[in-house]
Amino acid sequence: MPYRFKAGESAPESIRRIVAEEMESAASQLEAASGDKREEAIHEARKSLKKTRAILRLVKSELGGVRKTENARLRDHGQKLSELRDAGAIVVAFDDLLAASGQVKGRDSLDTIRAGLVARRDQAMDQPGVEARLAAMAKSFRTIGKRTKNWPLKSDGFSAIRGGLEESFRAGRKAMTRARRQPRPENFHEFRKRAKDHWYHIRLLEPLWTDVMRAYEKSLKELETWLGDDHNLVVLRDKVLSEPDLCANDKATDLVVRLVERRQKELRKNALAVGARIYEEKPRAFARRMRTLWDAWQAEPKSLEKAEEQSDAAPRKAPGSKPSRSRAARATTAA
Repeated sequence: MPYRFKAGESAPESIRRIVAEEMESAASQLEAASGDKREEAIHEARKSLKKTRAILRLVKSELGGVRKTENARLRDHGQKLSELRDAGAIVVAFDDLLAASGQVKGRDSLDTIRAGLVARRDQAMDQPGVEARLAAMAKSFRTIGKRTKNWPLKSDGFSAIRGGLEESFRAGRKAMTRARRQPRPENFHEFRKRAKDHWYHIRLLEPLWTDVMRAYEKSLKELETWLGDDHNLVVLRDKVLSEPDLCANDKATDLVVRLVERRQKELRKNALAVGARIYEEKPRAFARRMRTLWDAWQAEPKSLEKAEEQSDAAPRKAPGSKPSRSRAARATTAA
């Protein structure tokens, strides 16, 4: 079933169902991860992990120690999958960088870099023992899914998620401010993680969506994509600088670094602009608006639009505009 709350289910029932489904999806992906399908399967499994961790943050006040234990397990698995995923993501980031940069002098000198990145990706995906490790993770994911039956979830209705929604929104707001004031890679990466949590939470609330909320979700997706592209470029830059044998000469290295910095400037400008609109509400006002929409959904789906119109805090237009992006960049938008 879709990653969202469902009419007729209590909040605990929906949370348990969604987590169990995501864990089963991750396990199935990894079990089928072989050959040319391995990279995509790992990518899909990682998305299920991130969705699940976002839910754990949404209801962490209810789960208590259970949340810490399960989140630690998922974080460890996620880090192991990231080691494999990054090898492929760097190649995509490199191709996107060239597509976004257009014609540049010395571009032919970059062919050696790409060939080296592809070779490292293939080596990572085919390393000895990788299938056994993925199979062990798949088994662990199914175990986590089964344990949801014993999660101490008691609160129902909007009260079950209000605290988590407000805290997540507040964390994203703070992370954005920190990234703007101190534009270091780690701060933009933190901004991305918190924005991603918020995006997943909004996706859980899809039954509440009005036209304005659909535009809001679309802007969140764009924000996450820009910040994700920025992070991939950080990884690419570090890879090129830490492994000189990737480059034909110092000029090729310098060219990649210049292109990365130029592209990052554009991505970060876009992200901060749309982020300012997404997080323009106060956290409590955002939570109140979501409560209004939740109550309207529970009463009668058709009353959602009216409820939003009556909400003083509701935004009146989509937060941010969508600048043009290269075809290659659009193709890598995360779900």
